[in-house]
Amino acid sequence: MKYTTEIEINKPIDKVIALFDHPENMKKWMEGLQSFEHLSGTPGQPGGKSRLKFKMGKREMEMIETVTIRNLPHEFSGTYEAKNGFNIVKNKFVKISESKTKYITEHEFQFKGFMKFIAMLMPGMFKKQSLKYLRAFKKFAESQ
Repeated sequence: MKYTTEIEINKPIDKVIALFDHPENMKKWMEGLQSFEHLSGTPGQPGGKSRLKFKMGKREMEMIETVTIRNLPHEFSGTYEAKNGFNIVKNKFVKISESKTKYITEHEFQFKGFMKFIAMLMPGMFKKQSLKYLRAFKKFAESQ
């Protein structure tokens, strides 16, 4: 399953990138994120690996992020591997004006086991969650 989401942020691109590029900020806008732990490689650089732990309601989820491309503001991409699937995410930032930035995410999911069934029944659920995170990042960025 592949899809793209985007949002406009009322902040200059350099400020948006500075906020995006600090993992400590993730808990401020990524609902459910319990921890972000660096595992290996250089943090935020290609090959760098980190563990993200989420709690969504009663469900807990863990995934391993591997940075694949770091060419900010043009692209920051990574893979996210969890027990039931694999996600490739490309984050892109485009300067619209001196005070406005477009944030674009491209997602490609590959599911295993029961998640294949869930994805077939409710594909919109994944895009909805991605949009929720974009809106939360926009709110966070514009409040800084």
